[in-house]
Amino acid sequence: MGRSVLILLDTHIVLWLGLDQAHLSKNALAAIHEGRRSSRGLSISDVTLVEIAQLSHRGRIEFPAGLESFLSEVERRFVVLPVTGTIAWQAFALPASYPNDPVDRVIGATAMIEDIPLITADRAIRKSRALPTIW
Repeated sequence: MGRSVLILLDTHIVLWLGLDQAHLSKNALAAIHEGRRSSRGLSISDVTLVEIAQLSHRGRIEFPAGLESFLSEVERRFVVLPVTGTIAWQAFALPASYPNDPVDRVIGATAMIEDIPLITADRAIRKSRALPTIW
């Protein structure tokens, strides 16, 4: 059974929350607001921090207050779930219909192992039906 965490956010959801909430669906926003009101809260995989840093270093995204400040804020606002051996194993035991990107697989496996839904706009993840998603 998972920790007392209500939902897991995919990397792009974290970025949209911090930079442009207009990209979020009504369902995603409602789930996020409920997660914030709940004592259980919102979570991310620790690999999300790495993915955000990678996107910044590749010049694909800029943060007005800087990358380090943004990452610190993310750590303050979300429960950061570590990659465990079980999550690493599950990441590559997901069905072939699940996207092959290792970061997507770790995030999906985290949701599965923690037994929590994943908020994601990623059509390939949602279409795979490998785990419960919110969008």
